[in-house]
Amino acid sequence: MKPIEIYLPLNDEDIKMLKVGDYVLLSGYVYTMRDVAHRRIKKMIRNDEKLPFDLKNQTIFYTGPTPNPPERVIGSIGPTTSTRMDKYTGILLENGVNGMIGKGKRRQEVIDEIEELGAVYFVAVGGISAVLSECVVENDLIAFPDLGPEAIYRLKLKEFPCIVAIDSEGNDIFKEK
Repeated sequence: MKPIEIYLPLNDEDIKMLKVGDYVLLSGYVYTMRDVAHRRIKKMIRNDEKLPFDLKNQTIFYTGPTPNPPERVIGSIGPTTSTRMDKYTGILLENGVNGMIGKGKRRQEVIDEIEELGAVYFVAVGGISAVLSECVVENDLIAFPDLGPEAIYRLKLKEFPCIVAIDSEGNDIFKEK
């Protein structure tokens, strides 16, 4: 199966075209966020505070990269379990996020929100974080440096391999047929 090349940020046409099981290569910018960064962003939204980046049409990568070794853009970087972010997903989607990268299943309410708000959820293969790091060509700290590897980073990806796990029609790769 030939991969579909997708350039971020995602647009409505890309999102509608992508179907569960599609193998994609993502190129462009994503923002890393894990649990604590999600909690802080949610609080900032609720308090109507200025966010460290515009959420509109952004893709969030659930990861905490390791420090970069000398001569490298980033250390190992792999997906983390996505269900831990489920309680924050709705508010992020409502505020413009339209793509997420992680690993594993999502709760039904998240699947429903993805379908309702026209987003897509990609999974990346876990356990190959050193290989995935080679697809990162830029790495900039954006917010919450006190969180170390769980801070928010803006990464530029080049042909980052993923699979569409939940498409904009609510189809879920993890559901039994």
